[in-house]
Amino acid sequence: MWSQDDHKLLEALNPDAVLFVGDLGNGEIRFIKEIQEIKIPTAVVLGNHDRGNDFSGYQLKSQIDFLGEKDCSWSRKIWSSPPVVIVGARPCSAGGGYYLSPQMRAVFGPVTLSESIRRIVDSSLDTPGDLPLIILAHSGPTGLGSNAHSLCGRDWKQPEIDWGDKDLELAIDKIKEARSVDLVVFGHMHHHLKRGKGVRNTFIMDEKRSIAYLNAASVPRKGVDVNDELISHFSWVEFNEGMLTHVSHRWFCPDASIAYQEDLYNLQ
Repeated sequence: MWSQDDHKLLEALNPDAVLFVGDLGNGEIRFIKEIQEIKIPTAVVLGNHDRGNDFSGYQLKSQIDFLGEKDCSWSRKIWSSPPVVIVGARPCSAGGGYYLSPQMRAVFGPVTLSESIRRIVDSSLDTPGDLPLIILAHSGPTGLGSNAHSLCGRDWKQPEIDWGDKDLELAIDKIKEARSVDLVVFGHMHHHLKRGKGVRNTFIMDEKRSIAYLNAASVPRKGVDVNDELISHFSWVEFNEGMLTHVSHRWFCPDASIAYQEDLYNLQ
């Protein structure tokens, strides 16, 4: 959930941009209002917990409308500062291949698997090839492993299987035929596995496809350090001259100092 304290911390950190991977607050518009006030470039894909409890789709539509240009559902952002292209995947995904909830059907219509693929791919067309492309999703794609500790592996029920989005995997394959994909960032699958099974893998660099995959779902995002001081999690990504150079998980103190950092990738 996003709060005024998060907003203050973000202002102190002053990144070039911020991406939200969803599950912001169970359909409550007050969290969306906080996000709408962010002044730096912002892109949002809503999660399955954001779709609301009403099958009419009213809560979901209200959030999308309030987000305005920050919403990245099946759409794109081309920014000059920072110089990057953001392509949004299917919103409100719960993983598990392909499923459209009643709320999604009410807002977007009966979007098929092939139509979702087309929308993601179309959003990537006619984008500057010299700018890095980031795909922003709630659930990650299939194809990243079928064990519980995999980036999108099911950990709450047997058997352990790949619980990613099929439309996203197929869309990425099609986009790669036309241009590079530098980073796919998503959430949904919590870093800490159910029933004390350990910690999920949260980053893969697919050397064959030249794509980095980052799971940013540190849940809960807020906690305390060894001194009982409040800390907040952000996944941190850096590009230099169009190339991905750094990926880490960072836990910040309220004064924006780093309490703990887990490096995931550093370009040598």
